[in-house]
Amino acid sequence: AVVIGRDGRLSGPAISDALIEGICAAGCDAVDIGMVPTPLTYFATHALDIGSAVSVTGSHNPPDYNGLKIMIGTHTLAAERIQDLRKSIEAGSFAEGQGARRSENVVPTYMERVAGDIHLKRPLKVITDCGNGVAGMAAPQLMRDIGCEVIELYSDIDGTFPNHHPDPSVADNLVQLIEAVRNEKADLGLAFDGDGDRLGVITDTGQVIWPDRQMILFARDILTRNPGAKILYDVKCTRLLPKAIEEAGGEPLMWKTGHSFIKAKLRETGGAFGGEMSGHLFFKERWYGFDDALYAAARLCEVLSGDDRPPSTVFAEIPDTVNTPELRIEMNEGEHHALIQELVANGNFPGGSVCNIDGVRVDFEDGFGLARASNTTPTVILRFEADTAAALERIQDLYRAQILALRPTLTLPF
Repeated sequence: AVVIGRDGRLSGPAISDALIEGICAAGCDAVDIGMVPTPLTYFATHALDIGSAVSVTGSHNPPDYNGLKIMIGTHTLAAERIQDLRKSIEAGSFAEGQGARRSENVVPTYMERVAGDIHLKRPLKVITDCGNGVAGMAAPQLMRDIGCEVIELYSDIDGTFPNHHPDPSVADNLVQLIEAVRNEKADLGLAFDGDGDRLGVITDTGQVIWPDRQMILFARDILTRNPGAKILYDVKCTRLLPKAIEEAGGEPLMWKTGHSFIKAKLRETGGAFGGEMSGHLFFKERWYGFDDALYAAARLCEVLSGDDRPPSTVFAEIPDTVNTPELRIEMNEGEHHALIQELVANGNFPGGSVCNIDGVRVDFEDGFGLARASNTTPTVILRFEADTAAALERIQDLYRAQILALRPTLTLPF
């Protein structure tokens, strides 16, 4: 059998119905769990003991997009396996049969399971911003169930996303939440992406805590119970993260960006926790190892409730750097991969330690730079970090020179 869930996009019901019809026509049973956040589709595979699932979701893409996140035999499909699937679709090589369709509601089971796992030492006042995405049906109630006082922004599900785009990795989308946190004197603001598998965090003072700094807090907490555990992070994360993991007695492992890649690596290495700069957080300790922003938000509340100080003070103890947001070079389809391949082959970065697991990441004594090809759009993604503004500029200059040597006419965003 295959579990099918969908997010709140307008095209969701039609795509989901067609998918279920096709699955049944291939002789496989389909279990329809309706409109739920993507992590609840993953959760359903455990709750219903069914190894395969598809989440019909456009994630954080524009409203007219939609897509599929596919899990077969508990493995999330990535790169080659998705291409293999495409080939068999184009060849029309399908099994035939008559599967049955049934509906299940996994929401109550999920809510009970999370609320049973999370223990707050004191109640927190939180503001949730679901950006009119599907998390609105579950996240605010879940926060209440674990003992928080909750004020809601944009919980009603609307696939046109009328208030702001549901992508918490972009600072502009957090403006309303920051304002609400300050006005309501809340402890925390929690922003969820369109399908509920990425988290954005705002402290009581209205400061954005980007995911790599959240991960330092989570890693320290997990390592108190699991000394020596492996903690995974993607190539976009701050170089302060591996230092913090080592200082807390853990083993840091850097891996390529992409929720399917991190999930697979977490399983392969037996890691306790993993995370990505985009806000995907994967708890294997006490949870199932899939990316789940609702559960991550609950865990964050648990950790912060164990400290009497306001969250802004707790996070102030976590080191910060001078850094850029994600910078993007839009290119034509395929060209972004070619540029990165050439940069891997020909790039010259004196004084730096080069890592090519996903694009070109170069770590220096005082900072790092990254250029990589996006998995989802024809874009080269760059990120820079340093201890000082001068060091940041030096690293950017180096990358600029290397890229322009390969593509002299390119307009760069830095």
